Amino acid sequence: MPHEERVRAWFKRARLSPEDIDDVIQEAYCRISMLKAVDHIDSPSAYFFSIARNLLLRRLKRQRIVSFEAIAEIEAYRDDATPSPEEQTGSHLAYERMMTLIAALPERCRRIVELRKIEGWSHREIADHLGMTEKAVEKQIWVGVRAVREAWNTAERRAGLRLDPVETGVRGQR
Repeated sequence: MPHEERVRAWFKRARLSPEDIDDVIQEAYCRISMLKAVDHIDSPSAYFFSIARNLLLRRLKRQRIVSFEAIAEIEAYRDDATPSPEEQTGSHLAYERMMTLIAALPERCRRIVELRKIEGWSHREIADHLGMTEKAVEKQIWVGVRAVREAWNTAERRAGLRLDPVETGVRGQR
């Protein structure tokens, strides 16, 4: 597995013996090989790391003399390559909100912004595709992005006002 070295390095930093590292890695491979399917795994690196980490935790908890700090550190470790469920949900909501703001743009402006910002087309490709000048494409992108940014900022201010007890007329709650 391409992710084994990263997990081994983490175990070494946690001061595990080479034999324990080999045992945990081997057991992780066994667990993965027992899976009936792997198509549910979105992030192989995070999945492999989670299995190895959980196996290590079980091993440490089975031992009679274990420092609570070691268990707490391992349980608290989070793979930075994988966003938390909260971060994933926040990103999804922000994406949906952004797509709604883009959809509210005038038709031509919306299409140009989508081609440039979402599909990654160049100004030249958009101009050729729509039969317009690159300067006109640049102008439409500028107008569209500015409108989306202003709508986003307005929505943020409104949300902030709803949360501010002084602004909403609720007194004595600060």
